[in-house]
Order: sequence, then structure tokens, then C-alpha cells
Amino acid sequence: MATPATATHSHEHPEAGKKSKLENEALGQGILDLSMLKTLAQRALVDALNAVNGAKTLVLDPSLAGPLSLVTEVSLLKHHGVDKMFWLEPGPLNASTANVVYLCRPEIKWMKMIADQIKQSNASSTSHSYNIVLVPRRTVLCDRILEEEGVLGEVNISSYKLEFIPLEDDLISLELDRVWREIYLDGDESSIFYASQSLMTIQQAYGLFPRILGKGDGAKKLVELLVRSKPAPSSRTPATLTNVSEAIDSLIIIDRNVDLITPLLTQLTYEGLIDEFFSIQNSHVKVDAALLAAQQPATASPGPSTAPSLPGASAQAKKKHHLKSSDLLFAQLRDSNFAIVGGKLSKEARKLDTEYKNRHNAQTVTQLREFVNKLGGLQSEHQALRLHTGLSEEIAARTKHEHFNKSLEIQQNLLQRYDTSAQVSAIEGLVSEQAPMHIVTRLLCLANLTIGGIKVKILENLKREILQTYGYSYLPMFLSLTATGLISPIPAPKTAPAPLLYNNIRKALRLLSDTDESSPTDISFVYSGYAPLSVRLVQCVAHKTGVLSSPDGNTPAREGEGAATETPVIPFAQPINGWKGFEDAVKSIPGATVDRFQHGATPSNEVDTQTTSFSSVPASGRQTTTMVFFLGGCTFTEIAALRWLNTQMKGRRIVIGTTGIINGSKLLESLIDGPLGNFAPAT
Repeated sequence: MATPATATHSHEHPEAGKKSKLENEALGQGILDLSMLKTLAQRALVDALNAVNGAKTLVLDPSLAGPLSLVTEVSLLKHHGVDKMFWLEPGPLNASTANVVYLCRPEIKWMKMIADQIKQSNASSTSHSYNIVLVPRRTVLCDRILEEEGVLGEVNISSYKLEFIPLEDDLISLELDRVWREIYLDGDESSIFYASQSLMTIQQAYGLFPRILGKGDGAKKLVELLVRSKPAPSSRTPATLTNVSEAIDSLIIIDRNVDLITPLLTQLTYEGLIDEFFSIQNSHVKVDAALLAAQQPATASPGPSTAPSLPGASAQAKKKHHLKSSDLLFAQLRDSNFAIVGGKLSKEARKLDTEYKNRHNAQTVTQLREFVNKLGGLQSEHQALRLHTGLSEEIAARTKHEHFNKSLEIQQNLLQRYDTSAQVSAIEGLVSEQAPMHIVTRLLCLANLTIGGIKVKILENLKREILQTYGYSYLPMFLSLTATGLISPIPAPKTAPAPLLYNNIRKALRLLSDTDESSPTDISFVYSGYAPLSVRLVQCVAHKTGVLSSPDGNTPAREGEGAATETPVIPFAQPINGWKGFEDAVKSIPGATVDRFQHGATPSNEVDTQTTSFSSVPASGRQTTTMVFFLGGCTFTEIAALRWLNTQMKGRRIVIGTTGIINGSKLLESLIDGPLGNFAPAT
């Protein structure tokens, strides 16, 4: 039987308005107001619900609960006629209303489940009006499944266009979990179409991207779809789609398949390690209830009233917590290398202690009133400090585990190409120690990518040992890893994907460099010495001197600025001149290279390398935005690197878009439709 779904939310219902008004306001601001996307998502959901008159029972695809919790709240659903909510799961549905609304992804399993419930309802002579709202669009395949099940004529089918969801003021996500697998294993490119439609919405609000750059075969297909989706100029075409944007200077698309090394590495930023150990889902993480204030009301995303308990813990031992930048302490910590998080927490504790002690200095009524006014803020800071100190202690305990440290050592040696045969032997040693499958698989794939393949005999021995140790149920996983190029034997078959020449790329783009985690001078601080290739590619376009600067972080002074001083002057953003200066390095990376101009109402959209009108440096006092989009997902560590890059230039703001937030384990688990197991618990 379907399980009731309940939720509570803290967001207020926005006032209704017209989409065109929002677009005009966004253009007038000259910056990207990402909150507009949340409003559009809410309105689209309200329209879908209002299309069904009267009270209704909402049956929800569990995978949509998290994304929907970021854009709406239960009160909004109830206001528009939702009487009860249930999960979409096998078994009969006991709906108390005449109208039943199914809200789900367009997947075969959901269509068959819905068809079974409709047939069971018909068999019991229960009369309902059935409505299926597919997210983000209706597909022919869904119609065919329902037709084969004999229920197509009994349902009304519509779409809910859920696109980008704002996670932060500089981060938007489609919250799709399996995009890389769908494209490169299943051959399903639907997500590329969804991404193009979502990016088109951004263009409709802010104008055409003046220049689109990308790396990877998926990026090329996305750009082609985006350009073809642009309507022909007419009297009905929105003005924003006939003119280039004044707020956005370029769109940079990075195909995840171009850089699979980065997600396979263990993230070393605070937020990244929270994701590695506790798994952040839709900006929420499960934490010990004791770490949250006792007086704080329980808040959670839509979920079953009885959540499954974790092994060895009661159902009440964990609570969902929303990680967001309104928590000022978290905003300070999230993008820092974990090596310096302890020092920051200690500094915050001393500051808070001093604030509390100041109450003893209050001598007058006015001074007492001032302290009382500050008390609420101090209590919130104290709660945040307790939460993040507790999380940091748990992370620190887990990072002391032997398998975790061996894994980091092997990763660093592989990145430096140090005695690669010894690193493969070390992975084999972890297998014999029965280290978590999670660790072993990531290291094996990382070794394959950095070395350029593993000899057939060695690879077969490793696979045999892994299957004998962890079980033959992992055999399909190895077939998937081979098909996607995450492991490749030497000599490679003719049909194998082209390998990444890592050794050449790491030198050409200076992927390895020393930097101080407490005062970083390069994006490599996020991995304690390794610069994510994906973010280096963004630097090749938006911050070229960051790639060319010497390993000690000293960047040559810009003309007219004089010599570098102890307190470096942040320069104005450099012009967007495509891949200029890095053509050879970029071409040596497998996958298509894209550089395309858009000219608004002009009839041609072909690349015009002579066009320079959108390559100028932003004028002093005016800010422009560069949008970076990851097709196939990005990590919290890459987000941290891009945010740091934001601080290194004036006049340009980087906004990050992605199909979803991933890490190495989530990437591999998408191939097997199940868990690989997490890092070993602390001892």
C-alpha cells in the first residue's frame, strides 16, 4: 500500500505575478537573480495542480521529493487542493478523493506501477479520475507503456516543466542523478535536451549568451540543440531572444566525460567531506539529532512518516538538516580545505565566548538592552558552532582510519605518476584487506585514467580478486566500467574510447602545484595540490593568468599596475577570448571543442572568429556574469574552486549550473543501480 508522505517547510509562498514582469526586472538589474527560477518552478507546479479541479490526492515519485522541497512547501500544495500525499510504490492506492494526481519522472517502472494501481482500483469498482503529471515532459515511450497496459484512455497526461532549482545565489541544479550514465552507458540523451530547454529559459530571461564555449562530445550536442532551439525572429519572439545578453558575457559547458579523474578523487573541502561521509542529497544531510538545538522544530523534505532507520540507530537518531549559506558559519567553512577547518572553529568559539562574557560589563539599562537584543543572534551562532564542531569531529575521526589514509596516499602518487606499478599493487593489497568496495573501485578507475590503461593480465587478476572477495554480483559493474572507459585494458580494443593523455595534460595545464590551504594562491588547494581539470578548463577561458602563473602563486603584474606587492591588487576580469593560448592543450583532451558566437536577430549563428564585441573587459563598476554549466554533474570541490576563482577578479561573477551534484561513489553507483558501500567507520 502507498505510504503517506508528509513534510514541513519554512519558505513563504510568493505572490503571484506574470513571467514577463520577472524577466523585465531581471534585465533591469543587470545581474542574474536566480531566485526567479524558484518562482517559475512554483508557478508551473501550481498551474499543473489547478488543471485538476477540486480536492485531489497527490501520489509522488520519491525521487522528486528532494527537488520539490527546494521550490515549494506543503502549505502551497494544500492551498491548491491537495488533500493527502502518498509515495508512488507497489500496491493498491487508498485515495479518499475522486481526483488522483501522479507526479513522477517519465520512467517505465512508474508507468507500470501506475497502470497496476488503476487496474486494481477498477477491479474493486472504485471510481477515480486519474491524472499523470510527468516531470519535466511527456514522452512517447510513457504513452506506449500505458497503451500496452490498457489504461491510456483512462488517464489525463500533462507535463510539469521543472528546470533549474536554485541551491545557492551562485548555484543552480537540475537535480538529475544519472545523467552521465544515461548518456555514456545507456545512450539516452534526453538529459541533453532537458539541459538545453533549461538554458533556453535563462536566455529568455536575460538574453542570448553572446559566446558559448564547451569541451566534450556531450557539450557539442548541447550547444547544437541550444542554437537550434532559438526561435526565428518574428513579432511574437521575446525581445530577450533577439538580442544578446548584457548581463551574461559567455556560457562555458564542461562535459563530465572530459574529466572523470576529479570526481573519483576524495574531496578534501569541508562540504565535500560531508558529502563523502554522510551524503548530501538536495542540499540536505542527515545528522545526529543531538547536534541540532532541542528547541528547533523538526524540518525535513517530503518523506514517509516512518523513515527507515540506519543500521545500529533508532529512527529518531538522525534528522535532516538543510545546509545553506544563511548559516554564516557554514558559509565560512564549506569551501575551505578541511585541514584549516579546526582552526576556524576554534577562532569562532573564542569570539563567541568573548561576546557572552561582555554581558558582565553591562552596567546600564541601555547596555543590558543591547546585550538582550544580541542574545538571539548569539544563540543561533552557538547552535551553528555546536553543529559544525560535531560534524568536524566525526569527519576527523573517519579521516584517521587506515583505509582512508592509504587511499589518499595512493591517489596522490597516481596524480604525480610516481611508481604506478607499486600503486596498482597497493590497490591489490587493499582488496586482500577487504577494504570497502567504495574505496577499491574508485582507486582502480583512477589508476586506469592516470596511467592510461592497465595491462590485460594485471587487470584480469585484479578483477578476479575483487569478485572473489566482494562477490560476483559486481560482475555487471565491470562490464559497465569497461563500456564507459573507466577501466580499459592494454592493448585496448578498437571500439574503446580514446584515453586521456593525463601525463601530457597535467604538465600543459599545470594540474599539480603547491599552495597553502590557509592562504590559497591556486585552485589546487581544494585537493591539497591537484587542480581539477574541469576548473582549469574554465580558467583557460575566464582567467588565463591563473593557469600561467608560477607554482608559488605569483602572477605577473598587469600592464600599468606596477610590481606585485605583499597585498596583491585584484585585477579586473580578462576578456573572453575563447581557448586562445591553450588550443593545443585543449585539443589533446578527448572530445569535441566548441567556440560559438550568437548574434541575436542576425540570420547567421556560425562562428565568427573576427567578432570581438563580446570580448572586452567589463567596464569599471559594471559587473558581468560568466555561466559555467556541468553536463553530467559536478562535485562540491569543483564548486569551491570556482568560488575561489570568483575572488580573484573584479567585474566578473561566475554562476555555476549543473545537472546534479555528484561524487565518485555516486558516479559509480549510478552504473550498478545500488550502493557500493561507504568509507569504513572510524575505529
